[in-house]
Amino acid sequence: MNNLRNKVQLIGHLGAAPVVKEFGKDKKLANFSMATKEVYYNKEGERVTDTQWHNVVCWNKNAEIAEKYLDKGSEIAIEGKLTNDSWEDKEGNKRYTTKIVVNELLMLGGK
Repeated sequence: MNNLRNKVQLIGHLGAAPVVKEFGKDKKLANFSMATKEVYYNKEGERVTDTQWHNVVCWNKNAEIAEKYLDKGSEIAIEGKLTNDSWEDKEGNKRYTTKIVVNELLMLGGK
């Protein structure tokens, strides 16, 4: 059961091309946003589409794959874990963000 403690699986589309940074000659980081969509019907019988946006981080081999093959609109499946970051902005307000750090990345669909 230890594998289930912090595990996220999503299928969705990229909102923009990955932004890739290199650290030294052997480390890469790719950041991108990913949208997931849920469709349901409300009490009035109207169709409602709920889109959620997620911040995604890929390291090393997954970052290389993201850089080489992914672009805005690409459909992917990811598995990873949630991480939280906090910082203080210029006005001294505490800010938070949640990211998904990818362990596995699978490209879906065609170009």
